[in-house]
Amino acid sequence: MPASYDTHRRQLELILRAWGMAEPTAASTAEIMSWADLHGIDTHGISMVPVYDERRRGGKIDMRAEPDVQRQTPVSALIDGRGGLGHANARRAMELAIEKAKTSGIGVAAVRNSAHFGACGFYALMAVEAGLIGMVTTSASGIQVSPTHGAHARLGTDPIAFGAPGKPGEPFLLDMATTTVAAGKIRNKANENLPTPPGWLVTAEGKPSTDPREVSKGGFMTPLGGTPEGSSHKGYGLAAMVNILSSALSGATMITDPQHTKKPGTMDIGHFLLAMDPGLFRDAADFRADVAAFCDTLRASRPADPARPVMVAGDPERRTAAQRLETGIPVGPNLLAKVREVAVASGAPWIMDG
Repeated sequence: MPASYDTHRRQLELILRAWGMAEPTAASTAEIMSWADLHGIDTHGISMVPVYDERRRGGKIDMRAEPDVQRQTPVSALIDGRGGLGHANARRAMELAIEKAKTSGIGVAAVRNSAHFGACGFYALMAVEAGLIGMVTTSASGIQVSPTHGAHARLGTDPIAFGAPGKPGEPFLLDMATTTVAAGKIRNKANENLPTPPGWLVTAEGKPSTDPREVSKGGFMTPLGGTPEGSSHKGYGLAAMVNILSSALSGATMITDPQHTKKPGTMDIGHFLLAMDPGLFRDAADFRADVAAFCDTLRASRPADPARPVMVAGDPERRTAAQRLETGIPVGPNLLAKVREVAVASGAPWIMDG
C-alpha cells in the first residue's frame, strides 16, 4: 500500500538525520523531496535516496554542511553550499531573493559548491507564494547529452523552472528538463526493469534505443526536440543558457570542465534563483488577474481528445498532489527495497511498512 504523505516525508527526514544532517535542515530537505513525490515528480524525491547515499559515502556530499552567504548587495546574493546537499542551499538562496525583491523589486541569488537540489519548481513556487515571479535553473552532475550534431556527451538534463502568480492556488508553474525527459524517469524505468519509450535515448552510434541503461553503455539522452529535424537545437540552446546562469555566474565548475564533479569533497553544482515583483511595472493585482484569465483561456481551448482536456503548466502536478494526499504516494517495489536497505544500513528507523 502507498504510504501517506506524512509517513513518506517523515521517512525521508529519518534517513537524512541518520546521515548526520541537522534536524531543521533534514526537516526542510525532506519537505522539498516529499513535495516532489506528492506532485508526481517521482524523479526528484525518494528515488534520489540511493543516489545521495552513494555520493555521501563516496565523500562527494557533506550532510552536515550549511549554506554560507559570501556576498550580498541590495538585489543579489552569492551563496557557497560548502559541499552540502542542494535543497538547503537553494531554499536559503530563494529566501534571500524574495527578501530583496520585496524591498527592491528584484532579487537574484547564485549558488556554487552545491549538489542536487531536487525539483526546480519548489523554489519557483516559493516566489509565487510571496506574490512574485520566480525563475530557477541548475547545472547537473551527470554528463549524458550530446549537443545537436554531436557524438560526444557535453551537457546534462539542465532543468529550468518559471512560476507566476495568477488564480489563487493555481499559479502558472513550469518545471522542465532541457532534455526530452529527466534522467530520473529513465532511472525509474531501470529500477523496475521496464523499457523506455522511443525517442528518449540513442546508442553511441546515434541509433534509437529503448534500453534504460543505454547511457551506461556509451549512449546518450536526447536534447529537447530529440533530433536535429525535430529542432533539438532548441533544447541544446536552453541547456547552454542554464549552465551559463547556474555555473558561469556563480563560479561553480562548468559542466564542460574536465574537473566537473571531480573536485574533492564536493559536486560543485551551481544554481540560479530569481524573484521579481510584477509591481515594478504595473499594479500587481492587475498582473495576477491577467495571468489568471490567460491560463483560464488556454484551459478552455477545444481539446483534440475530449478525454484529455487542455491544461497549463502546474495543473497536472496539482491534480496528482490532490489524489496522492488521499490515496498515498506510490513507490515501486524495487525502489522501496533499495531505500529500505539504505535506511537500515544507516541506522534510520523504517516506518513505511506500517
